[in-house]
Amino acid sequence: MSEFNYDLLIIGAGPGGYEAAFYAAELGMKVAIAEKDRVGGTCLNRGCIPTKALMHSSDVYRDAAHGAEVGVECEGLHANRARIGERKDEVLDTLRNGITGLIKKKKIDLLEGEAKVVAPHRVVINGEEYTAENIMVATGSKPFMPPIPGYDLPGVVDSTELLDMGAEEIPEFVIIGGGVIGIEFATIYADLGDHVTVIEGMDRLLPIIDKEIGRSIKMTLEKKGVDVHVASPVQKIEKDGDKLVVTLKNKKGEEVQVKADKVLMCVGRRPNTAGVFSDELLKEYPDLEDGKGFIKVDEKYETPVKSVYAIGDCIGGIQLAHTASAEGRNAVALINGCQATINMGTVPSCIYTDPEIAVVGMTADEAKEAGIEVITKKYPMSANGKTIIAGLDRGFVKLVARADDHVIIGAHLLCGRASDLIGELAVAIGREMMLEEVANIIHPHPSFAEAIMEAARL
Repeated sequence: MSEFNYDLLIIGAGPGGYEAAFYAAELGMKVAIAEKDRVGGTCLNRGCIPTKALMHSSDVYRDAAHGAEVGVECEGLHANRARIGERKDEVLDTLRNGITGLIKKKKIDLLEGEAKVVAPHRVVINGEEYTAENIMVATGSKPFMPPIPGYDLPGVVDSTELLDMGAEEIPEFVIIGGGVIGIEFATIYADLGDHVTVIEGMDRLLPIIDKEIGRSIKMTLEKKGVDVHVASPVQKIEKDGDKLVVTLKNKKGEEVQVKADKVLMCVGRRPNTAGVFSDELLKEYPDLEDGKGFIKVDEKYETPVKSVYAIGDCIGGIQLAHTASAEGRNAVALINGCQATINMGTVPSCIYTDPEIAVVGMTADEAKEAGIEVITKKYPMSANGKTIIAGLDRGFVKLVARADDHVIIGAHLLCGRASDLIGELAVAIGREMMLEEVANIIHPHPSFAEAIMEAARL
């Protein structure tokens, strides 16, 4: 009989934690998951899923509002904000119940409470100590509130607080941060009819992806009536009666003030690692965390504390749910002496705007910086039949390939169903396929997908 309570004890029941637990159970390990909140983690409870649930409602409302353009006239159209929020919660409950059911089915123990690693192989939960041959930390991340003067005023919220509001009407809504989270919320609330202002300190929206996509989505948002300020760092937030006033410095160096009923702060996330390790353990292993709270791991996801592993947002890198899930499964494989088979070099990323954005691999600029000579193939979606039918008049499919052998190393999509299409290109990049190979695969017509074939043929 093992000297430990468990073969693997995982702290955090988000996508990284529960996927690792499922795989470990399939391999015959005795597994427990410790969770202080609700199963599903940030993705299910405070991130990807609730945001997309709200966005589905706003998409339907937007399409109905423009229905007359395609011969469908809707009289008395109304966005029932309360019902939109209720449906979001119903979606979350359904998915949480599904995950909880799988945890029970796979005979994984769910330990409710805040967990703390106090020593190798030892975890304390609600005052009770558990032992495990292996411990995995998968505690994710949380919104970062920058110390802008006035950031703590009533009405200044982070993404978690905003989602808790459901889809409450915000007549004048200011979003600080033009990254993925900010752009998605701007899309939702603009489509529901609120006036939205987006303020980004860098010189373009979505600064970490293809420049052309950033420029295009700015125009798309402005077409929806969103005011967009780039290269405009926020100076302060103040209270003026029942309004908030955000002061920014524009490109010309002039101070501009914008009034708001609510201000959303979304300028990044920080690791959710406070309290995960005991003070004694941190003193004994001073290199366990970096200066920002991220947990340090090696190529096997093992921390400086032998037998303690970490995956997902809490170790930094690409902070996406599917990245954490892949890291969790790879870590479990390595713990069991198996090969980590999931390719972590090809991670797709999606942004659920209108139209959608999806990217995988390198941009042409990144390739150039790495000394790789590339060719790019860009197909405008204005020539795609399904795009014209759907009324998505702006977008493209852009492929980046090495110049010498035409192997695809990057793909950048701004089009309908981009989040569904990017999987094909992730496979193509992961399998090191050439443009010609993709071009010679028959794609259905009419479809958004055929744009990939057409781009490869150019």
